[in-house]
Amino acid sequence: MKDFNIRLTQNDVQTFVKAASACKFDIEIFYGRYIVNAKSLLGVFSLDLRQVLTVRLHGSDPDFEAMLRSFAMKNAVA
Repeated sequence: MKDFNIRLTQNDVQTFVKAASACKFDIEIFYGRYIVNAKSLLGVFSLDLRQVLTVRLHGSDPDFEAMLRSFAMKNAVA
């Protein structure tokens, strides 16, 4: 299991969900007590995108992990 902290904008959500859906393992995205399936567009949009989100992978995909790192760096708060 791997965790990544990211920030998503509304424009990022569709790209994120499409990439997550291509993975053959479970992926959760959460903050606080709210947990949703990362492959659910409505679920991800239901989260407060102003928060730092944690993505938990129950498998490994180097391409998806690289994309998560780009969301962490691109949207980092200075």
